[in-house]
Amino acid sequence: MDRPANPPERLVRELDWNLLRTFVVLAQAGSVTGAAERLRLKQPTVSAALKRLEDRLGRRLIDRRPGHFALTEAGALLYREAVDIQGSILRLSTLIREVTDEVQGHVRIAVASHVVCPLFDRALAAFHARHPRATLSLDVMPSRAALAAVSEKAATLAICLVRQRNPALEYLRLYREFFGLYCGPPHPLFGRAGLTLDDLKGLPSVSFETDRLQDVLRPVTLMRAEAELGDHIVGQSSHLEEVRRMIVAGLGVGPLPVHVVRRDVEDGLLWPLPPHDRQPAIDVHVVWNPRARMNRAEDAMLATLSAMIEATPIEARTYR
Repeated sequence: MDRPANPPERLVRELDWNLLRTFVVLAQAGSVTGAAERLRLKQPTVSAALKRLEDRLGRRLIDRRPGHFALTEAGALLYREAVDIQGSILRLSTLIREVTDEVQGHVRIAVASHVVCPLFDRALAAFHARHPRATLSLDVMPSRAALAAVSEKAATLAICLVRQRNPALEYLRLYREFFGLYCGPPHPLFGRAGLTLDDLKGLPSVSFETDRLQDVLRPVTLMRAEAELGDHIVGQSSHLEEVRRMIVAGLGVGPLPVHVVRRDVEDGLLWPLPPHDRQPAIDVHVVWNPRARMNRAEDAMLATLSAMIEATPIEARTYR
């Protein structure tokens, strides 16, 4: 049962970050057993840490019963704040660095699968030329995970697709790409000219996990619906390379960015299918968290990329 909360001043003095960290892992794991495995602790130790945190806050944080594990309203609120605190703590090393005239620091960019954008490549080259002591890491992940990494301050920038904008984040359109439908050499439609949408009706398909009406590839979903491909998707992946692999292998018809697979078409690995004149456009964005305290390298990377985007008309950043 909830008790009167401790005064804020007392919480500042007594609250242990390790208790918050344990609680974050508990909430993510969904069980004491799972949290203990991730933390490499014994289950009683995790349970005791949860009880100490609840005692300090005077609130029940997790509703635990046989077969039931759920955050309370107070627990859900604490989880959101604790994740934000965790992101800030992870970045402390960059905040206490020794200041020098030369820009140093690490920039972590979360990138959706197979981003092909010459402007982004030029931005990376310009950044490295100006700041050779700075370091970069590009982590490939689904767009949803990339956005979460930026929101939690675990990544500097995300280069990804966006369905719904989070008002706590900042967005800048990097480029626009168009999706078409393709098949591979083993497919019966491969190499056939003069195809129409009627030829695609009812055929098996492969696609991305985000190819749903309520997700980032909604226009692609509508294109597949227009082609009346079969309802059953025989293969899915969040990585473009794996969707391409399944199409080339002949598992089914599938969508791919036109400019990314142009060479595959020229090399005879993919065959473009209708609709050729109504290919859906998808925007790829740069996303960052304005509440994150960036190091000098991160500031410089964002400034370089933003300046190049602003100086380049969208027509020059549209790849057909």
